[in-house]
Amino acid sequence: MAKPKPMTIRQFFAIYPDDDVCLDHVMRARYGERHICDRCKKSAHYYRIKARQAYECEYCGLHLYPCVGTPFHKSRTPLQYWFFAMYLFCASRNGVAAKELQRQLGVTYKCAFRMGHKIREFMAEADGNAPLGGLGNIVEADETFIGGKDKLGEDDKHIVIGAVERGGEVQTDVVPDRRGMTVLPKLRRMLVPGARVVTDDNAIYDALPTNGYPHASVNHSKGEYVRGPIHTNTIEAFWAQLKRGINGTYIHVSQKHLDKYLGEFEYRFNLRKQPYVMFEILLWAFRRPSLVPSRV
Repeated sequence: MAKPKPMTIRQFFAIYPDDDVCLDHVMRARYGERHICDRCKKSAHYYRIKARQAYECEYCGLHLYPCVGTPFHKSRTPLQYWFFAMYLFCASRNGVAAKELQRQLGVTYKCAFRMGHKIREFMAEADGNAPLGGLGNIVEADETFIGGKDKLGEDDKHIVIGAVERGGEVQTDVVPDRRGMTVLPKLRRMLVPGARVVTDDNAIYDALPTNGYPHASVNHSKGEYVRGPIHTNTIEAFWAQLKRGINGTYIHVSQKHLDKYLGEFEYRFNLRKQPYVMFEILLWAFRRPSLVPSRV
């Protein structure tokens, strides 16, 4: 049986031809076909209010704004543009630069820059951060440097810690330094208690067994990269993909926004075996109304 294929651009515009269709989707994704009205407390159907991004209760007329609490809230950019930008982020392996969004959508660079960051934050929110290492699965942990040297020759590399469960998901975080007292608490928050951890020969990980995490390592400094199931090839592959995206697409990423880019690459990596659902999951990941106000 053939595997499902990701949505094509032609299919995207056939399914989401205009802003009205996109708004109806946001409404259904967040509130369903019927919703308990905050005012009359009845299970109501909501009817679209013409020329506004709002719906009204069939019984009491209470207005409901489905875009409140989403990346599109208070945005004057057409909703279809937002959906298409999200599609581009899911269709690309190495990310979408703000200049590319500007060219594709015909918006200003400032608008494209803001849209990109909002979408990256949304991808990280949709992805979540469930603890790694359950059911005895091995977790590979490592740290890497992102960045290079600026024109004055000063080192401006940023340090990132990452952990990936074999056959599962990856999590990352930005750290200010590589000391054990900095890295290990970040790493422990990514793991289930007692998770089995594999690392390189960095001495900061030697304290893992005393914290209740079985630990094994490979000695990269002596040319050892694989010893049976003991290796860090999976996390190294993620670092390679991340750096290809940053160096090739984004060129430079500031530390202020680095966590957003990490969330973007995590989302795509964690759905790497099901690329055909990346966009679909993102479209249904809007927060439910119990977590946000129903009107402005």
